[in-house]
Amino acid sequence: MKILLIIPSGGVGGIERLALNFYHFYKGKGYVVKVLKIIKLPSDIVSFGEDEWCLSDVDFSEMSKIQRLSFYVESPYRLRKIIKKHQFSHTLGFGDMPNIFSSLTFTKEYKIVSLHALKSVELSNNSLLSKLSRISYRTSYYFLDKVVCISNAIKIDLVTNCNFKFKEKLQVIYNPHNIKNIQELALETIEDEHELAMFHKKTILFLGRLTLQKAPWHLLKSFALMKENKDVNLLFLGDAVPGVQSYLDRLIEEYGIANNVFFLGRKSNPYPYLAKANVLALSSYYEGTPNVIVESIAVDVPIVSSNCTDGILELMSTQPTEVRDELIFTESGILTPNFFKGKLFLPDSMEFLEEEKTFAHALELVLNSAHYKESLMRSKSKLLEKVDLETIAMKYLE
Repeated sequence: MKILLIIPSGGVGGIERLALNFYHFYKGKGYVVKVLKIIKLPSDIVSFGEDEWCLSDVDFSEMSKIQRLSFYVESPYRLRKIIKKHQFSHTLGFGDMPNIFSSLTFTKEYKIVSLHALKSVELSNNSLLSKLSRISYRTSYYFLDKVVCISNAIKIDLVTNCNFKFKEKLQVIYNPHNIKNIQELALETIEDEHELAMFHKKTILFLGRLTLQKAPWHLLKSFALMKENKDVNLLFLGDAVPGVQSYLDRLIEEYGIANNVFFLGRKSNPYPYLAKANVLALSSYYEGTPNVIVESIAVDVPIVSSNCTDGILELMSTQPTEVRDELIFTESGILTPNFFKGKLFLPDSMEFLEEEKTFAHALELVLNSAHYKESLMRSKSKLLEKVDLETIAMKYLE
């Protein structure tokens, strides 16, 4: 079996980590596996060594509009040549751009693609890629064999809100995780003594890119509202898109919390940091089934997250949940009301929202009680059953 994985880039986001899991698993099975990055940059953290190819080593931000359009038009043809030359039996696309390119190669291998977020929200902007994605859901996705939705919520959203035409191709398969590998990596030492000292206080951790989708300012504002925030550190692991970092810096100065908020950038191995945290926090506007939820469960760290999609609830619970004072209590943590108000943008106002006050309360509950960690540890095995790597990786190829 010869498999080509197609990914957007080599960052350390959920899609890239997912592809890395598939890569190692299929290689371990003895399959021939190659990885094609749409964009490859010197700053890439996720690498596949000699098994890695790319369509461009120039970032989109450095291309003119004409160059980017030309790249979109040429890429399916270039991908077609790669598939035919190496006679791949399967291609797996991860993300909108790889999926579109794969659907337009008109090659005969078994074509699998996956969708990782609520598309009605993610595609609400007016970018060229968003327009092409919506069109492809009614046209070129016809040429794909399997379209994997990583949660039931995503599948329902595609059909109900995105006019997805080819319902028979949709299949819900949760993201797979190599739990043993995550737990082993979490045991590695944090070499930087300054960073290690940050965990001497109770710690809230954000893990992911600082983007409009992730809305990290809501977490920051909630942290500012916490009564005991001087005794707690808030750590951000991940790089920031332009505009978001400067906005966060303004908030930090406005609220006077600079001594307790730290931006540590991207980490090739974020798991030692996650394992030392007291709580993982997500304030996203939308998600699919975030990998970091499973990773947090794997290392026994309870979660506070905005209820930005039913996919998160699918991961955080295996039994009926308790709802009290707008909070949803699960075996692995607490869900709070969604922050999303219909548009993706940086807020003009620094005034606190009711949702931020609720989020702050949830953070305080988890930080100040051992109950939440104990509950997670009791339920961990059952929670992780649904993301078994071998079961899911083989289900993709069926």
